[in-house]
Amino acid sequence: MMVSTRGRYALRVMIDLAERGGDAFTAMKEVAERQGISLKYMEKIMPVLVAGKLVEGIHGKGGGYRLTRKPSEYSVMEILYLTEGNLAPVECLSCNAEECKRAAECRTLPMWTELHHRITDYLDSVTLADLARL
Repeated sequence: MMVSTRGRYALRVMIDLAERGGDAFTAMKEVAERQGISLKYMEKIMPVLVAGKLVEGIHGKGGGYRLTRKPSEYSVMEILYLTEGNLAPVECLSCNAEECKRAAECRTLPMWTELHHRITDYLDSVTLADLARL
């Protein structure tokens, strides 16, 4: 499993918004500057987070983005799954993968399955609040 730039940046954005907290909206430009992320890249990440209902945004003066829930209610797994789509260590365990013809005799499948469970369980146990300086 390799987390892409998109997933890592989404986590940084979510942590930044968590640390700002409250009901106020934070301008995308401010987050981009603090996190060292180009505005162009932010424009690709934010619609994904909005569509997944992790953040809400408003346009115009005083606009920006904010979390839709408390930081403790977001798991890292939820954020990465939304931005990465697939966190499986091998193709045969990925979502919508074709059934492997060798699964019944595969000596490594149990190992990959256990690794996948451990990774997802761990990422599910870490919250945005755990990562933010609150």
